[in-house]
Amino acid sequence: MPLDAICLRAVVHELAEGAVGSRVEKVYQPERDEIILALRGVGGAKRLLLSASPNAPRMHFTDAARENPAAPPMFCMLLRKHIQGAKIAAITQPDLERMAVIELDTTDEMGVACKRYLQCELMGRFANLVLTDGEGRILDALRRVEGDVAEGKRQILPGLFYHMPPAQEGKISLLAVSGAGLAAAVQNAEDESGLDKWLLSHFFGLSPLLCRELAYRATGEVSKPVSLLTAQERESLCAVFSDFVAYLQENREKPCLLTKNEDKTIFDFTCLPITQYAGLMAVSVESSFSAMLGTFYDKKTHAERMRRRAQDTLRTVTTARDRLVRKLGAQKQELADTQNRETYKRLGDLVTANLYRLEKGARSAVVTDYYSENCAEIEIKLDPRLSPQQNAQKYFKQYNKAKTAEEVLTAQIAEGEADLLYLESVLEAIGEAESELDLTQLREELRQTGYLSNKQQHGAKGRKAKPVTAPPYHYRTSDGFDVFAGKNNLQNDLLTLKTAFKSDIWFHTQKIHGSHVILVVDGKTPTELAMTEAAKIAAYHSKGRDSAMVPVDYSEVRNIKKPAGAKPGMVIYHVYKTAYVTPVEAEVEKLRVK
Repeated sequence: MPLDAICLRAVVHELAEGAVGSRVEKVYQPERDEIILALRGVGGAKRLLLSASPNAPRMHFTDAARENPAAPPMFCMLLRKHIQGAKIAAITQPDLERMAVIELDTTDEMGVACKRYLQCELMGRFANLVLTDGEGRILDALRRVEGDVAEGKRQILPGLFYHMPPAQEGKISLLAVSGAGLAAAVQNAEDESGLDKWLLSHFFGLSPLLCRELAYRATGEVSKPVSLLTAQERESLCAVFSDFVAYLQENREKPCLLTKNEDKTIFDFTCLPITQYAGLMAVSVESSFSAMLGTFYDKKTHAERMRRRAQDTLRTVTTARDRLVRKLGAQKQELADTQNRETYKRLGDLVTANLYRLEKGARSAVVTDYYSENCAEIEIKLDPRLSPQQNAQKYFKQYNKAKTAEEVLTAQIAEGEADLLYLESVLEAIGEAESELDLTQLREELRQTGYLSNKQQHGAKGRKAKPVTAPPYHYRTSDGFDVFAGKNNLQNDLLTLKTAFKSDIWFHTQKIHGSHVILVVDGKTPTELAMTEAAKIAAYHSKGRDSAMVPVDYSEVRNIKKPAGAKPGMVIYHVYKTAYVTPVEAEVEKLRVK
């Protein structure tokens, strides 16, 4: 869900308590729509994240590390010039708007004290960050808006005076209405829509989730038609609404995270304990709103960020994969056609046996089929331009061509299927990439295997960069054994064939694309717990991560061999055992060494 104004109100209150009085030590822009302010104050160092992402606009404290570009973008440079070293004087929210204003005390180029305001507009696809001076004039914005003045559209350009986004027409602030006033308005309403939709259309600041919750608490239903509310339900709505307004005014909001009971995935967040899902969702109260937003958004936005960065590489591999699938389909059809080759040999033999009866120029011939049980007569097509002997040779050539094609196609199909398995494994690795370093190593792997050119790998000038090495995933089992998992096929080869000792235990999902996983035994006998957890790590880093009872093969590293000329990550093994495990993300992440 997007960050609604009610929840943002609680976030702003939390940020004001933790950031006001702090100084801005550094300004970073790790993404085109994301700013991080490194703060230092009485409470120590903090990092304030401001995101104007259309899919996840938000602001909160964060501990998550971000990769910064080698050259800071222009807006980042502008912020460094104007607010680096500034002191945060206040963080406020205009009346239940999805925006916040960070007021900063700083000095200008002449050393004169002045004000700067960072306007954080967190309104979905219109999200933006705008820096203004003490007079309200725009210094610059993350996204400049050329709005048409004639149509009354708001412009956001340097030098213009800043104006807040227009208010939502027809809506009022819920803090300005009493419960009794709401009940009276509902009684006079002739709207056939549900109560949740009626609340959403009449009050700004409320999210659909909160509207459904208020309706559920008042009526026992989330969308009962307004016109069908009973007097008792209107009275209940009055009480629920009054309690909710008091809940907000007394700053009793709680950072609530909703998790699906079925698969433990995070579903939503809000500032009010939710009761409408009746056992389908677990509601957990987090330590802070920043922790709640970090938990909800970090993984989601990280995945989107990596997808964006990996877009070109993903397109290249997907195109190669799809082209190979089409080629294999054509080859398999060709191979199926070669199974009729005995017919050509049979026709050639019959033409040869009846040469004395055939004349040049005939388009067909009726001959006795000595291969059939009753020696029936069949008609054979002939090329009138060829002699009878040449027609016989033509059929023999077709037979030999089909026989040779079968051998060649069988080898080509086997090679193509190996290439397809490799490309599928690369796609899986791209999906698991956690950083630009991981993607760079994947591109290097694709360059080595011929799927990327030097120009695609190193840029337009084709200059070769220094080789990079991304570390593998590192885990430690509950009883102290180290476990490593490869992030790509080059790492898989390095782990299994170079780094691991012969006595270490190798894990891999059976007939499912995934990482090579090494359990380091260090001369000890691995425990059953360590073996189980290593198998779960292998299942988690595979295409079977969302499945139950995933088969994982395991064997000592000494039993793992790489065939000559095989693609990176491809190995063979014959001595092994199989474990069946169900990977759980929370359990695996708990073992990770960070």
